[in-house]
Amino acid sequence: MSEQQRDDDEQPGAEVVPLRPSGIHYETALDTPPDETALPELVGEVVAGTEDAWLPVFPHWATADSLRYYRARAVHAGLKHTLHSPEYLAKTLLYGVVGIFRLAGRQIRWWWVLEQHELRSLAAAAGDSREWLKLHKVGKETRKVRGWILAGQLAAVVLAVAVTWDFTHWYGTAALTVIALPWLAHFGRPAGARIISPAVVAPRFRLISADVVLRAYYAAGLGHAEKPDMQITFGSPMQRDGEGSRVLVDLPYGKGLKDAVERKDEIASGLDVTTSQVFLHRDATSARRHTLWVADRDPLALPVGRTPLLACRQTDIWKPAPVGLDERGTLVKLLLMWQSVLIGALPRQGKTFVARLLALYCALDPYVKLDVFDAKGSPDWRKFALVADSFAFGLTPTREGLPPEIFLNTLESVKADVQDRYHRLSELDPAVCPEGKLTREIARDPRYRMPVRVLVLDEFQEWFDLGEISRDIAALLVFLLKVAPGAGVSVVGATQKPSGIGTGQVATQFTSFRDNFAVRFGLRTSSWQVSEMVLGQGAYSEGLDTSTLLPQYKGVGILRGATDASPTVRTHLADGKDAEKILLAARALRERAGTLSGMAINEEAPAAPSILDDVLAVLGDETAEHWETLAEQLRQRFPDRRGDETAESVSAQCRAAGVPTVDVRRRGRSLMGCRREHVETAIRERRS
Repeated sequence: MSEQQRDDDEQPGAEVVPLRPSGIHYETALDTPPDETALPELVGEVVAGTEDAWLPVFPHWATADSLRYYRARAVHAGLKHTLHSPEYLAKTLLYGVVGIFRLAGRQIRWWWVLEQHELRSLAAAAGDSREWLKLHKVGKETRKVRGWILAGQLAAVVLAVAVTWDFTHWYGTAALTVIALPWLAHFGRPAGARIISPAVVAPRFRLISADVVLRAYYAAGLGHAEKPDMQITFGSPMQRDGEGSRVLVDLPYGKGLKDAVERKDEIASGLDVTTSQVFLHRDATSARRHTLWVADRDPLALPVGRTPLLACRQTDIWKPAPVGLDERGTLVKLLLMWQSVLIGALPRQGKTFVARLLALYCALDPYVKLDVFDAKGSPDWRKFALVADSFAFGLTPTREGLPPEIFLNTLESVKADVQDRYHRLSELDPAVCPEGKLTREIARDPRYRMPVRVLVLDEFQEWFDLGEISRDIAALLVFLLKVAPGAGVSVVGATQKPSGIGTGQVATQFTSFRDNFAVRFGLRTSSWQVSEMVLGQGAYSEGLDTSTLLPQYKGVGILRGATDASPTVRTHLADGKDAEKILLAARALRERAGTLSGMAINEEAPAAPSILDDVLAVLGDETAEHWETLAEQLRQRFPDRRGDETAESVSAQCRAAGVPTVDVRRRGRSLMGCRREHVETAIRERRS
């Protein structure tokens, strides 16, 4: 099996179903005699995944992730209640004293038969002296009996306290107090008040049942409960799926997923949730069946944090790149090999950040040749000059030349390289190059001169609107998108104008270029028509519409073409400072691997911060610190360049820079370290 086949098999969502001889029928009657009184039924319906399904051995609460969660939750709760224990004790004592008076008042009201007071008042108001005297006599006798009962209770309490003190002394009385005080505090606390506040507030969500789903679909006009041929049924029981509920919905005959998508707002209203909590996905077994997944809370409103690329470790273009989390909180990865990616959205919705995230992943692989062209000339891509083989930012002349000419020359050289690669791959020994396709070993072997190339284009619509030169650029872009992926050349393109430009040959080539992207990522767009241009034809009928994403969702989009799932992804964040840090590490990786090439060789990387600058940064407001503490803080804050520092290495570098070693007393310990004033003096002397 070739490496490419192995990579394809490892992709998530790929499934190989073997053809079984027992499942082949030639002359077997599949249909039963029709029943005139019964409704039509599906014959030979195959439900995907129901055959040979392996259920989990351990329950969900016994998995390693769940156990780690419960352990962390227990530690958090224990720490919180320990720190708040003085507050709990003060409340218990206060409410306990109040409880004594409340309990005494309740007993006194019971002894005095106050519940009879209204009856005596009614008898007096009616002038019924006989009834009043009767009630007075009964009340007097009842108070006498209840008085003896209260006296007995009081004597029993005093006797119990005396006996406890006599036989057990203080510890018995303390135990009795511990038992009685919470009970008294319960009587004394205000209504609705809590003595012990919760350490973890569990999120509240609406319970979704089958009846609620039926109500929502019928309210949306997708069926009718009283008409047998218009009833909605379920292909599976309602079950929990992550932080939400999932069920297979069978619409009436003649209706499909497109009808449900058009009424998604009405379905959400019937479920009494927001539209962003409702997700509809096509089912492979029937056109009228789809999967409904309802999130407990809006999953797109939760940010996923910064990119894991900040670890600045070397990546591998032959493995999927982490993009973000889907609506279920699962990590979404995207394989860039053999396919090109289109990113489209309205302005300021995060498309540049997403494209840059993929480009940063490519940059951290020192064996990938990167070409970056930003037609709008923003600062977002400037630092890629540290690693890019060719680059141009904006459309105005620069010291490197005219950006359109640089771009055209790069495209021509890439086209020639692609044609040469196919010729050389066809002549290689099949043992080295199986199936005549590029392999990881060939791409990383400098003898073959065929590294993986990634062409990154931001606002690529501008290259199609430059006059005469756009014809050549458009023709080359279409060629590369259609032919180059098989030779190890991928294209990542971002645009805010997927509808195209004008008319004529260049406009036709723009449409061809846009429609030939294999993988598409759409962030928020203005309408479902624009969403379909970004996600590709048929996306809307599959329930994929980026115009429904709310404006406050930055960096959230729908990924189509990578897998059959088409998830809604919350992408990781990498801002300008993060990108610069990653690109500095990427340049260092390329310098060590000897793969720095092209225009990046002439670019000078910014001088790395010295040990004095980093020590001053971790000192913060402290006046002095131990060497071992400084080394630990340097490793945590700057893992890319200070990950191997020790107390001895930090001390040696600082002494060489003019910082003396002094005795520092911190946190009750006296160890060798340095003082902030000495570090600042050494920095001033170095600069002068």
